[in-house]
Amino acid sequence: MSMTEDSFADLFQQEEKKQLRRIAPGQKINATIVGISGESVFLEVGGKSEGVMNSSEITDSEGQLTKTVGDTIEVYFLKNRSGENLFTRRVGSGSDADHLEEAWRSAIPVEGLVKAEVKGGFEITLGANVRAFCPYSQISLRRSSDPAAEFIGTRLPFRISRFDEGGRNIVVSARAIQEEERAERRDQLKSSLQEGQCVEGTITSLRDFGAFVDIGGIDALIPVSEIGWSRVDNVGDHLSVGQVVRVIIKSLDWNKDRISVSLREAMADPWENITLQFPEGSIRQGRVARLTPFGAFVTLAPGIDGLLHISKLGGGRRIHHPREVLEEGQDIDVKIESIDPAGRKMSLAPADYVSPEAVEEKEQQEYRRYVEKSSRGASEAKTGSLGELLKARLAEKNRK
Repeated sequence: MSMTEDSFADLFQQEEKKQLRRIAPGQKINATIVGISGESVFLEVGGKSEGVMNSSEITDSEGQLTKTVGDTIEVYFLKNRSGENLFTRRVGSGSDADHLEEAWRSAIPVEGLVKAEVKGGFEITLGANVRAFCPYSQISLRRSSDPAAEFIGTRLPFRISRFDEGGRNIVVSARAIQEEERAERRDQLKSSLQEGQCVEGTITSLRDFGAFVDIGGIDALIPVSEIGWSRVDNVGDHLSVGQVVRVIIKSLDWNKDRISVSLREAMADPWENITLQFPEGSIRQGRVARLTPFGAFVTLAPGIDGLLHISKLGGGRRIHHPREVLEEGQDIDVKIESIDPAGRKMSLAPADYVSPEAVEEKEQQEYRRYVEKSSRGASEAKTGSLGELLKARLAEKNRK
Protein backbone atom coordinates (compact mmCIF):
# COMPACT_ATOMS: atom_id res chain seq x y z
CA MET A 1 0.00 0.00 0.00
CA SER A 2 1.35 3.42 -0.96
CA MET A 3 1.81 6.34 1.36
CA THR A 4 -1.16 8.03 -0.25
CA GLU A 5 -3.34 4.98 0.32
CA ASP A 6 -2.15 4.81 3.95
CA SER A 7 -3.04 8.47 4.41
CA PHE A 8 -6.50 7.95 2.99
CA ALA A 9 -7.04 4.91 5.24
CA ASP A 10 -6.00 6.93 8.31
CA LEU A 11 -8.30 9.77 7.34
CA PHE A 12 -11.19 7.33 6.85
CA GLN A 13 -10.63 5.76 10.30
CA GLN A 14 -10.35 9.18 11.93
CA GLU A 15 -13.59 10.35 10.29
CA GLU A 16 -15.35 7.17 11.37
CA LYS A 17 -14.18 7.60 14.98
CA LYS A 18 -15.27 11.25 14.87
CA GLN A 19 -18.77 10.24 13.82
CA LEU A 20 -18.97 7.62 16.56
CA ARG A 21 -17.89 10.18 19.18
CA ARG A 22 -20.89 12.30 18.24
CA ILE A 23 -23.22 9.54 19.49
CA ALA A 24 -23.39 9.70 23.27
CA PRO A 25 -24.65 6.83 25.47
CA GLY A 26 -28.43 7.07 25.75
CA GLN A 27 -28.78 9.05 22.52
CA LYS A 28 -31.72 8.04 20.33
CA ILE A 29 -31.12 7.82 16.59
CA ASN A 30 -32.64 6.28 13.47
CA ALA A 31 -30.81 3.20 12.25
CA THR A 32 -31.23 0.96 9.21
CA ILE A 33 -31.09 -2.83 9.52
CA VAL A 34 -28.40 -4.06 7.14
CA GLY A 35 -28.14 -7.68 8.31
CA ILE A 36 -29.63 -10.29 10.65
CA SER A 37 -27.62 -13.28 11.76
CA GLY A 38 -28.48 -15.53 14.67
CA GLU A 39 -28.81 -13.41 17.81
CA SER A 40 -27.35 -10.29 16.18
CA VAL A 41 -28.91 -7.50 14.18
CA PHE A 42 -26.45 -5.32 12.28
CA LEU A 43 -27.28 -1.64 11.95
CA GLU A 44 -26.14 1.27 9.87
CA VAL A 45 -26.29 4.24 12.23
CA GLY A 46 -25.10 7.09 10.03
CA GLY A 47 -22.15 7.67 7.75
CA LYS A 48 -19.98 4.58 7.71
CA SER A 49 -20.72 3.70 11.35
CA GLU A 50 -22.20 0.35 12.24
CA GLY A 51 -23.75 -1.10 15.36
CA VAL A 52 -25.10 -4.34 16.78
CA MET A 53 -28.37 -5.10 18.56
CA ASN A 54 -29.77 -8.32 19.99
CA SER A 55 -32.24 -9.97 17.61
CA SER A 56 -34.68 -10.62 20.51
CA GLU A 57 -35.61 -6.96 20.24
CA ILE A 58 -37.25 -7.47 16.84
CA THR A 59 -39.05 -10.75 17.51
CA ASP A 60 -42.59 -11.33 18.77
CA SER A 61 -43.80 -13.65 21.54
CA GLU A 62 -43.62 -16.61 19.15
CA GLY A 63 -40.03 -15.87 18.15
CA GLN A 64 -40.91 -14.53 14.70
CA LEU A 65 -39.05 -11.52 13.31
CA THR A 66 -41.10 -8.32 13.18
CA LYS A 67 -38.49 -6.39 11.17
CA THR A 68 -36.37 -7.21 8.15
CA VAL A 69 -33.29 -5.96 6.31
CA GLY A 70 -33.85 -2.45 5.01
CA ASP A 71 -36.26 -1.38 7.77
CA THR A 72 -35.51 1.81 9.69
CA ILE A 73 -35.95 1.70 13.47
CA GLU A 74 -35.29 3.97 16.45
CA VAL A 75 -32.47 2.76 18.69
CA TYR A 76 -30.48 3.99 21.68
CA PHE A 77 -26.69 3.87 21.87
CA LEU A 78 -25.84 1.69 24.85
CA LYS A 79 -22.03 1.51 24.93
CA ASN A 80 -18.90 0.39 23.10
CA ARG A 81 -17.69 -3.04 24.12
CA SER A 82 -14.48 -4.52 22.70
CA GLY A 83 -14.68 -2.19 19.71
CA GLU A 84 -18.31 -3.12 19.05
CA ASN A 85 -21.01 -0.44 19.29
CA LEU A 86 -24.00 -1.84 21.16
CA PHE A 87 -27.49 -0.45 20.51
CA THR A 88 -30.88 -1.25 21.95
CA ARG A 89 -34.48 -0.42 21.17
CA ARG A 90 -35.34 -0.82 24.81
CA VAL A 91 -33.45 -2.64 27.55
CA GLY A 92 -35.71 -5.41 28.74
CA SER A 93 -35.29 -9.15 28.40
CA GLY A 94 -32.64 -11.75 27.73
CA SER A 95 -29.07 -10.47 27.60
CA ASP A 96 -30.33 -6.87 27.77
CA ALA A 97 -31.06 -7.34 31.47
CA ASP A 98 -27.30 -7.15 32.05
CA HIS A 99 -27.34 -3.56 30.86
CA LEU A 100 -29.67 -2.06 33.49
CA GLU A 101 -26.95 0.04 35.06
CA GLU A 102 -25.99 1.47 31.66
CA ALA A 103 -29.67 2.13 31.03
CA TRP A 104 -29.89 4.04 34.31
CA ARG A 105 -26.77 6.11 33.64
CA SER A 106 -27.76 6.87 30.05
CA ALA A 107 -31.53 7.31 30.69
CA ILE A 108 -32.36 4.54 28.24
CA PRO A 109 -35.92 3.11 28.53
CA VAL A 110 -36.30 -0.36 29.99
CA GLU A 111 -39.17 -2.76 29.49
CA GLY A 112 -40.84 -4.21 32.54
CA LEU A 113 -43.74 -6.44 33.58
CA VAL A 114 -46.13 -5.07 36.19
CA LYS A 115 -46.17 -8.15 38.40
CA ALA A 116 -48.04 -7.26 41.59
CA GLU A 117 -49.41 -4.47 43.75
CA VAL A 118 -47.36 -3.67 46.84
CA LYS A 119 -47.50 -0.95 49.48
CA GLY A 120 -47.24 2.41 47.77
CA GLY A 121 -47.12 1.11 44.21
CA PHE A 122 -46.24 -1.90 42.07
CA GLU A 123 -43.57 -4.58 41.87
CA ILE A 124 -41.99 -4.53 38.42
CA THR A 125 -39.97 -7.36 36.85
CA LEU A 126 -37.14 -6.21 34.58
CA GLY A 127 -35.45 -8.74 32.32
CA ALA A 128 -35.81 -12.31 33.51
CA ASN A 129 -36.04 -11.77 37.27
CA VAL A 130 -34.73 -8.34 38.30
CA ARG A 131 -37.15 -6.70 40.76
CA ALA A 132 -37.95 -2.99 40.73
CA PHE A 133 -40.49 -0.70 42.35
CA CYS A 134 -42.81 1.81 40.66
CA PRO A 135 -44.78 4.25 42.87
CA TYR A 136 -48.49 4.72 42.14
CA SER A 137 -47.87 8.27 40.96
CA GLN A 138 -45.34 7.07 38.38
CA ILE A 139 -47.31 4.29 36.70
CA SER A 140 -49.30 6.57 34.39
CA LEU A 141 -50.06 10.15 33.41
CA ARG A 142 -53.75 9.55 34.00
CA ARG A 143 -55.52 8.70 37.21
CA SER A 144 -57.20 5.33 37.40
CA SER A 145 -60.06 4.26 39.67
CA ASP A 146 -58.58 0.74 39.80
CA PRO A 147 -54.87 0.83 38.85
CA ALA A 148 -54.25 -2.77 39.93
CA ALA A 149 -56.86 -4.13 37.52
CA GLU A 150 -55.65 -1.83 34.75
CA PHE A 151 -51.89 -2.42 34.93
CA ILE A 152 -51.06 -5.76 36.58
CA GLY A 153 -49.96 -8.25 33.92
CA THR A 154 -49.08 -5.57 31.37
CA ARG A 155 -45.68 -4.71 29.92
CA LEU A 156 -44.67 -1.05 29.93
CA PRO A 157 -41.61 1.01 29.10
CA PHE A 158 -39.95 2.52 32.20
CA ARG A 159 -37.18 4.95 33.01
CA ILE A 160 -34.86 3.91 35.86
CA SER A 161 -34.86 6.77 38.37
CA ARG A 162 -32.79 5.03 41.08
CA PHE A 163 -30.19 2.26 40.85
CA ASP A 164 -28.66 1.48 44.26
CA GLU A 165 -26.87 -1.39 45.98
CA GLY A 166 -25.65 -2.92 42.74
CA GLY A 167 -29.15 -3.26 41.38
CA ARG A 168 -30.85 -4.57 44.53
CA ASN A 169 -32.77 -1.31 44.95
CA ILE A 170 -34.23 -0.11 41.66
CA VAL A 171 -37.01 2.47 41.29
CA VAL A 172 -38.62 3.04 37.90
CA SER A 173 -41.13 5.42 36.33
CA ALA A 174 -43.48 4.79 33.42
CA ARG A 175 -44.81 8.33 33.73
CA ALA A 176 -41.41 9.78 32.74
CA ILE A 177 -41.53 7.93 29.42
CA GLN A 178 -45.13 8.96 28.82
CA GLU A 179 -44.30 12.61 29.51
CA GLU A 180 -41.48 12.50 26.97
CA GLU A 181 -43.71 10.85 24.38
CA ARG A 182 -46.44 13.40 25.04
CA ALA A 183 -43.96 16.23 24.61
CA GLU A 184 -42.87 14.78 21.24
CA ARG A 185 -46.48 14.39 20.09
CA ARG A 186 -47.25 17.89 21.34
CA ASP A 187 -44.47 19.32 19.16
CA GLN A 188 -45.80 17.40 16.17
CA LEU A 189 -49.39 18.52 16.75
CA LYS A 190 -48.35 22.10 17.40
CA SER A 191 -47.58 22.52 13.72
CA SER A 192 -50.69 20.72 12.46
CA LEU A 193 -53.59 21.67 14.74
CA GLN A 194 -55.62 24.81 14.10
CA GLU A 195 -58.62 26.42 15.75
CA GLY A 196 -61.82 25.46 13.97
CA GLN A 197 -60.36 22.14 12.80
CA CYS A 198 -62.45 18.96 13.18
CA VAL A 199 -60.49 16.04 14.68
CA GLU A 200 -61.25 12.57 15.99
CA GLY A 201 -60.46 11.55 19.54
CA THR A 202 -61.14 9.05 22.32
CA ILE A 203 -62.73 9.94 25.66
CA THR A 204 -60.17 9.24 28.41
CA SER A 205 -61.89 10.50 31.57
CA LEU A 206 -65.08 12.13 32.81
CA ARG A 207 -65.29 15.04 35.27
CA ASP A 208 -68.07 17.17 36.72
CA PHE A 209 -66.83 20.09 34.63
CA GLY A 210 -66.53 18.16 31.36
CA ALA A 211 -64.60 15.34 29.70
CA PHE A 212 -61.03 14.81 28.51
CA VAL A 213 -60.46 13.49 25.01
CA ASP A 214 -57.22 12.14 23.50
CA ILE A 215 -56.77 13.82 20.10
CA GLY A 216 -53.60 12.14 18.91
CA GLY A 217 -51.50 11.69 22.02
CA ILE A 218 -52.47 14.78 23.99
CA ASP A 219 -55.57 15.46 26.06
CA ALA A 220 -58.06 18.21 25.29
CA LEU A 221 -60.99 19.32 27.43
CA ILE A 222 -64.61 19.26 26.34
CA PRO A 223 -66.26 21.72 28.78
CA VAL A 224 -69.67 20.59 30.05
CA SER A 225 -71.27 23.46 28.11
CA GLU A 226 -69.80 22.07 24.85
CA ILE A 227 -70.93 18.45 25.23
CA GLY A 228 -74.34 18.84 23.61
CA TRP A 229 -76.97 21.26 22.42
CA SER A 230 -79.17 20.35 25.37
CA ARG A 231 -78.47 21.06 29.04
CA VAL A 232 -75.99 18.56 30.53
CA ASP A 233 -76.42 17.83 34.23
CA ASN A 234 -74.48 14.54 34.32
CA VAL A 235 -71.56 14.06 31.91
CA GLY A 236 -71.82 10.28 32.27
CA ASP A 237 -75.29 10.34 30.73
CA HIS A 238 -73.82 11.60 27.44
CA LEU A 239 -70.26 10.18 27.23
CA SER A 240 -68.28 7.12 28.32
CA VAL A 241 -64.57 6.35 28.63
CA GLY A 242 -63.25 4.78 25.43
CA GLN A 243 -65.93 6.37 23.24
CA VAL A 244 -64.67 7.72 19.91
CA VAL A 245 -65.97 11.21 19.09
CA ARG A 246 -65.42 14.01 16.59
CA VAL A 247 -64.76 17.45 18.04
CA ILE A 248 -64.06 20.99 16.84
CA ILE A 249 -60.95 22.73 18.22
CA LYS A 250 -62.09 25.88 20.02
CA SER A 251 -58.83 27.21 21.50
CA LEU A 252 -55.13 26.31 21.58
CA ASP A 253 -52.96 27.61 24.42
CA TRP A 254 -49.60 25.91 24.01
CA ASN A 255 -47.96 28.04 26.73
CA LYS A 256 -50.36 26.75 29.38
CA ASP A 257 -50.72 23.37 27.66
CA ARG A 258 -54.50 23.78 27.40
CA ILE A 259 -56.63 22.72 24.46
CA SER A 260 -60.39 23.26 24.49
CA VAL A 261 -62.68 21.47 22.04
CA SER A 262 -66.41 21.30 21.33
CA LEU A 263 -68.44 18.16 20.75
CA ARG A 264 -71.60 20.21 20.29
CA GLU A 265 -70.31 22.13 17.26
CA ALA A 266 -69.44 18.88 15.50
CA MET A 267 -73.10 17.87 15.69
CA ALA A 268 -75.97 19.06 13.50
CA ASP A 269 -77.62 22.20 14.86
CA PRO A 270 -81.14 21.17 15.99
CA TRP A 271 -82.36 24.78 15.57
CA GLU A 272 -81.42 24.94 11.90
CA ASN A 273 -84.86 23.78 10.64
CA ILE A 274 -86.81 24.44 13.81
CA THR A 275 -89.81 26.14 12.17
CA LEU A 276 -90.36 23.17 9.86
CA GLN A 277 -90.05 20.63 12.64
CA PHE A 278 -92.18 22.58 15.13
CA PRO A 279 -94.64 24.88 13.31
CA GLU A 280 -96.28 27.60 15.39
CA GLY A 281 -99.71 26.54 16.63
CA SER A 282 -98.89 22.82 16.52
CA ILE A 283 -99.34 20.54 19.54
CA ARG A 284 -96.33 18.49 20.68
CA GLN A 285 -95.48 16.28 23.63
CA GLY A 286 -92.48 17.28 25.75
CA ARG A 287 -90.87 16.53 29.08
CA VAL A 288 -90.41 19.03 31.89
CA ALA A 289 -86.64 19.50 32.12
CA ARG A 290 -86.43 21.99 34.98
CA LEU A 291 -88.55 24.35 37.01
CA THR A 292 -87.75 27.98 37.76
CA PRO A 293 -89.69 30.69 39.64
CA PHE A 294 -90.78 32.21 36.32
CA GLY A 295 -91.81 29.02 34.52
CA ALA A 296 -90.93 25.55 33.31
CA PHE A 297 -88.49 24.53 30.58
CA VAL A 298 -89.86 21.72 28.46
CA THR A 299 -87.64 19.55 26.23
CA LEU A 300 -89.29 18.73 22.91
CA ALA A 301 -86.22 17.12 21.27
CA PRO A 302 -82.47 16.88 22.06
CA GLY A 303 -81.23 20.47 22.19
CA ILE A 304 -84.74 21.92 21.79
CA ASP A 305 -86.15 23.46 24.97
CA GLY A 306 -89.12 25.82 25.19
CA LEU A 307 -90.36 28.00 28.03
CA LEU A 308 -93.78 27.45 29.57
CA HIS A 309 -94.33 30.72 31.46
CA ILE A 310 -95.86 30.61 34.93
CA SER A 311 -98.63 32.97 33.82
CA LYS A 312 -99.95 30.22 31.57
CA LEU A 313 -100.05 27.60 34.30
CA GLY A 314 -102.63 27.02 36.99
CA GLY A 315 -105.65 26.61 34.74
CA GLY A 316 -106.93 30.10 35.46
CA ARG A 317 -105.94 30.32 39.12
CA ARG A 318 -102.88 32.24 40.29
CA ILE A 319 -99.88 30.11 41.35
CA HIS A 320 -96.60 31.19 43.01
CA HIS A 321 -94.30 28.52 41.56
CA PRO A 322 -94.60 25.99 38.70
CA ARG A 323 -93.94 23.16 41.13
CA GLU A 324 -97.51 23.60 42.36
CA VAL A 325 -98.81 22.08 39.13
CA LEU A 326 -95.76 20.43 37.46
CA GLU A 327 -92.77 18.29 38.38
CA GLU A 328 -89.46 17.62 36.63
CA GLY A 329 -89.56 14.59 34.34
CA GLN A 330 -93.30 14.91 33.76
CA ASP A 331 -94.59 14.43 30.21
CA ILE A 332 -96.89 17.20 29.03
CA ASP A 333 -98.67 18.24 25.83
CA VAL A 334 -97.85 21.79 24.82
CA LYS A 335 -98.71 24.19 22.03
CA ILE A 336 -95.98 26.01 20.10
CA GLU A 337 -96.88 29.68 20.49
CA SER A 338 -93.84 31.42 18.98
CA ILE A 339 -90.28 30.65 17.86
CA ASP A 340 -87.17 32.85 17.70
CA PRO A 341 -84.58 30.76 15.75
CA ALA A 342 -81.86 33.43 15.99
CA GLY A 343 -82.23 33.71 19.75
CA ARG A 344 -82.87 29.95 20.15
CA LYS A 345 -86.05 30.69 22.09
CA MET A 346 -89.44 29.03 21.99
CA SER A 347 -92.58 30.09 23.82
CA LEU A 348 -94.98 27.35 24.87
CA ALA A 349 -98.44 27.02 26.40
CA PRO A 350 -100.43 24.08 27.74
CA ALA A 351 -102.25 22.33 24.90
CA ASP A 352 -105.66 23.36 26.35
CA TYR A 353 -104.54 26.86 27.29
CA VAL A 354 -106.74 29.81 26.33
CA SER A 355 -105.18 33.24 26.59
CA PRO A 356 -106.86 36.07 28.56
CA GLU A 357 -107.22 37.98 25.30
CA ALA A 358 -109.07 35.05 23.73
CA VAL A 359 -111.26 34.73 26.81
CA GLU A 360 -112.06 38.43 26.67
CA GLU A 361 -112.80 38.27 22.96
CA LYS A 362 -115.11 35.31 23.53
CA GLU A 363 -116.91 37.13 26.32
CA GLN A 364 -117.33 40.19 24.11
CA GLN A 365 -118.71 38.05 21.29
CA GLU A 366 -121.20 36.42 23.67
CA TYR A 367 -122.23 39.82 24.99
CA ARG A 368 -122.77 41.17 21.47
CA ARG A 369 -124.92 38.17 20.60
CA TYR A 370 -126.92 38.71 23.80
CA VAL A 371 -127.49 42.38 23.00
CA GLU A 372 -128.53 41.57 19.44
CA LYS A 373 -130.93 38.90 20.64
CA SER A 374 -132.41 41.20 23.27
CA SER A 375 -132.92 44.00 20.73
CA ARG A 376 -134.53 41.63 18.28
CA GLY A 377 -136.86 40.28 20.95
CA ALA A 378 -137.91 43.77 21.99
CA SER A 379 -138.60 44.71 18.38
CA GLU A 380 -140.62 41.57 17.83
CA ALA A 381 -142.59 42.23 21.02
CA LYS A 382 -143.36 45.80 19.93
CA THR A 383 -144.41 44.68 16.45
CA GLY A 384 -146.66 42.01 17.97
CA SER A 385 -148.54 44.54 20.20
CA LEU A 386 -149.34 46.93 17.29
CA GLY A 387 -150.71 44.06 15.21
CA GLU A 388 -153.03 42.99 17.94
CA LEU A 389 -154.34 46.53 18.23
CA LEU A 390 -155.12 46.77 14.48
CA LYS A 391 -156.86 43.41 14.53
CA ALA A 392 -159.09 44.52 17.38
CA ARG A 393 -160.08 47.75 15.68
CA LEU A 394 -160.85 45.92 12.40
CA ALA A 395 -163.08 43.42 14.20
CA GLU A 396 -164.97 46.22 15.95
CA LYS A 397 -165.62 48.05 12.66
CA ASN A 398 -166.99 44.90 11.07
CA ARG A 399 -169.51 44.44 13.91
CA LYS A 400 -170.95 47.88 13.25
